[in-house]
Amino acid sequence: MAASGGPLSGVTVVDLSRILAGPYCTMMMAELGARVIKVETPETGDDARHYGPFINGKSAYFQSVNRGKESIALNLKDNGDKAILDKLLEKADIIVENFRPGTMEKLGFGWERLHEKFPKLIYVSASGFGHSGPDMYRPAYDMVVQGMGGIMSITGHEGAPPTRIGTSIGDIGSGLYAAIGAMSALFHRSSTGEATKVDISMYDCQLALLENAIMRYFVTGTAPGPLGARHPSITPFEAFETEDGYIIIAAGNDGLFHKMADALGKESWKTDDRFLTNDLRA
Repeated sequence: MAASGGPLSGVTVVDLSRILAGPYCTMMMAELGARVIKVETPETGDDARHYGPFINGKSAYFQSVNRGKESIALNLKDNGDKAILDKLLEKADIIVENFRPGTMEKLGFGWERLHEKFPKLIYVSASGFGHSGPDMYRPAYDMVVQGMGGIMSITGHEGAPPTRIGTSIGDIGSGLYAAIGAMSALFHRSSTGEATKVDISMYDCQLALLENAIMRYFVTGTAPGPLGARHPSITPFEAFETEDGYIIIAAGNDGLFHKMADALGKESWKTDDRFLTNDLRA
């Protein structure tokens, strides 16, 4: 981190989010130097505090995405605690939440009310399906958007059941998009003086992270399926079983393919008509 404290030094973030998508977003901003004040429910706190593994009775899961933040417990159904949150927001640059749409409005902290009261405050929301559309009020967890977004259908080995990616990519992806949106909104505010609302949908983010799977469908008309460790467009680019374990070969261009052929003692592959281009190899 730079001596100044990071590029977001001087930025204050009030973090009402919990579990993973929102906390991952605010963790990134804390890592970049922002002051992040995490607001939790009294007594129970963030749900993630109750997820293992635990170290000395405290959740390592929670600590992994909430490091570097300050903490306060507020009951946002209590008028006194609402007044405390208002005081925090007076000096804040960004508020981040990942409640189901409509919850912040019920609590009296929706975008319209906050924008009127704090015109310089940037509002960042990360919800399952965003703040518009037919599914906006539906709840979602990482597993839900991995399934609906299609990533489970291209993960694993052919013939195997739908497979969840081994990390919470639905939450983490939307958290990263939320952080990018927040910093873009900061730049916009510095240029125009206008604070904006950033509306992030976990489902939209999961679709965006499908990379070339969607393009393969539109080009070929065939829905892509699981390929194990193979890359769908680059060959050889996968894990291979050997006598004493697995090795990974990632020959992403012709030059690397030629070096691989040399290393394997298969120089003839370099001039084999079947392998002259990546497209032929794939």
